[in-house]
Amino acid sequence: MITLASDFGTPYPAAMKGVILQRTDARLVDVAHDFPRQDVRAAAFWLREVLPYYPPATHLVVVDPGVGTDRDALVVRAGEHVLVGPDNGVLRPVAPRLASDGALEAYVVDETEIGSVVPASTGWTPETTDGPASNTFHGRDVFAPTAADVHETGLEDLDSLESLSPVDVEATVDCELPAATVDGDRATGEVLVVDDFGNAITNVPGSFLEGREQVDVGGETVPVGDTFAAVSVGERLVTVGSHSYVELDVNQGRGDEAFGLEVGDGVVLEGT
Repeated sequence: MITLASDFGTPYPAAMKGVILQRTDARLVDVAHDFPRQDVRAAAFWLREVLPYYPPATHLVVVDPGVGTDRDALVVRAGEHVLVGPDNGVLRPVAPRLASDGALEAYVVDETEIGSVVPASTGWTPETTDGPASNTFHGRDVFAPTAADVHETGLEDLDSLESLSPVDVEATVDCELPAATVDGDRATGEVLVVDDFGNAITNVPGSFLEGREQVDVGGETVPVGDTFAAVSVGERLVTVGSHSYVELDVNQGRGDEAFGLEVGDGVVLEGT
């Protein structure tokens, strides 16, 4: 299996799939292609929460605001999984969760050793065929063929790929998701992401809500509920999401709008 995740929307992922299918018959599974555009931290968060539920696979990740620059392309082996993507931190948070034995190995991709990426049809060939065909679409020209080659080669033989050179994992770019501060009845954190439902997901651990029926949020008392239906439709609540962090939500509404919050905004919760 090769999974694909990006901020590309459509139709760019289709080109990546075409390149991959030229090189392998692996099953292709879309994780998401609507990550917030060029938001490495948001993608890193969601990948950390989603990819551990997959069986062993090669995971192709392209959220790459530095495309075409001197940032490296990476392959990270994490247990029985392999991550392929840019060296901008997007791969690091999820890697330890995929490595059941704790062992991580990283490789830098030599783009000149990948081989030309060209259409499968014989009727047309791009003018540029020496190395990556585009400085703006490494998803198609670098990461997709690398993911296919890694899948075909297998975990035990990654060192045999001429396009890969070992590198210390700690030397690669990390994306550290900020931690909240909890001091007794007061938790200080921030909004990490807002999902499509408008739920404002903070970095405050869900354990902060244990035993509490309500908390103070920005000077207003808000009920704590185990489910959205703990309050009436349209009313605000504080709950623990599936990722084990505190969310600021509205039953059948948008929590970000009701609480006036955006990604990165600070949040202070106080027990009452």
